[in-house]
Amino acid sequence: MKAPDHELAKELDATLSARRDLGAEYEQALIESFLEKLDQRMEATVDRRVRREVAEQRIGAVRGSRSAEPALTGFGERFGFAVVSLVLAVPLSGIGAGAAGLGGLMTVWAGIVGVNVAQTLRDGPIRRRREAREHPLDA
Repeated sequence: MKAPDHELAKELDATLSARRDLGAEYEQALIESFLEKLDQRMEATVDRRVRREVAEQRIGAVRGSRSAEPALTGFGERFGFAVVSLVLAVPLSGIGAGAAGLGGLMTVWAGIVGVNVAQTLRDGPIRRRREAREHPLDA
């Protein structure tokens, strides 16, 4: 496990421990606090990725490459996205089930499946056809 994942696991353990110590009346506040920390971590990760991809696109434009595509495309990106979504699925499933029972668990997993389907469709045949029209000499 990476260091950020380890820190997130420690945060979840601390939240669950606090829930056991404080009781059910503080459950909503503890869940909101954990989700806020998770949201901040995700925003920071997205910000870093966006800055890196913008820098890579600028470097590619300066070097005269035809495509300003991010460096991480294809299987590696899809695999990494799937792994991250499954790692996040564990604590989110616990929170969803703990807060709203089976309905919460189903909502969490519907979101996870939806995000993964959207990621898969993003790199599907529609994008490849559009790129073939934009860059006919690359084909």
